[in-house]
Amino acid sequence: MLFKALIRPAMFRTSANDPEIAHHWLMNRMATLSHSQTALKIIEAANAYKSPALERDIFGVHFPNPVGLAGGFDKNGIALPALAALGFGFIEAGTVTRYAQPGNARPRIFRLSVDNALINRMGFPNDGADAIHERLARLKKPAIPIGWSIGKSKVTPQEEAIEDYLYSLRKLYDFSDFFTVNVSSPNTPGLRKLQDKEPLDQLLQAIVQESEALAQRTDSPTAKAVLVKIAPDLTEDQLDDVIEVCLQRNIRGIIATNTTLARTGLRQTSSESGGLSGRPLHTRSLEVIRYLSQHLDNKIPIIGVGVSSGPMTPGEP
Repeated sequence: MLFKALIRPAMFRTSANDPEIAHHWLMNRMATLSHSQTALKIIEAANAYKSPALERDIFGVHFPNPVGLAGGFDKNGIALPALAALGFGFIEAGTVTRYAQPGNARPRIFRLSVDNALINRMGFPNDGADAIHERLARLKKPAIPIGWSIGKSKVTPQEEAIEDYLYSLRKLYDFSDFFTVNVSSPNTPGLRKLQDKEPLDQLLQAIVQESEALAQRTDSPTAKAVLVKIAPDLTEDQLDDVIEVCLQRNIRGIIATNTTLARTGLRQTSSESGGLSGRPLHTRSLEVIRYLSQHLDNKIPIIGVGVSSGPMTPGEP
């Protein structure tokens, strides 16, 4: 209540011209709390809710509940313990690229308050796989599942994309319970072309094979699950291609969806480029999830993103 009444309005006022200021302010404080066991216990006691009815076992991973924190919030893994203490069933961190990169020029996040939406063109700002590997080696992993989203570096040519992804996979393998292959951000030039059938097939085949090889080298009984995150802007024919490739390449989950390039139904006009998220994405994300569900026949789990900002209505996936 205090957060909604006082803290959030103050943060919004001070970051009106650049909402990223508020995000960095929050992340820095969560990172500090992550190093205090006392603080973590207090946060967990106030927020965590545990019930056997919520537990799930999916692709070899035990989830205490099915509600997770989506990728993009903690890009560098600096605040995972504090975020885990909030009661999430899992966290997807990243997106991480092989090379450290600053992302696109700021401001690169834009609030559409009337629509309960954001436009972002972040461009995968992150410390790079090497630096994040070193950070995770020093930190205690939270008790809940942590997945890492991996993407292509902006400086990497399209024809070298596979090795770029594999490098990050290798660096983060020991610290991740599953991996998300991000081929759907609209803010890295050419990235979404990797959703096309042939390049997607080649990329996912290489990543799954490398995950299996890494499991053998570490004497792990099973390879880390590989998931793929898709765009909401795909046509039904494109979704059919994604389904075919995922089934063929033993992809363990499909995350639907990333942000959209569409601006349909907005009440607040904006000329800013980037991916739209929030309430306007709700309907389209549900359409994609329903289509996947109808055509996958429970063969691959679907992780919904962009469909919930609170309690969901009966009948929603």
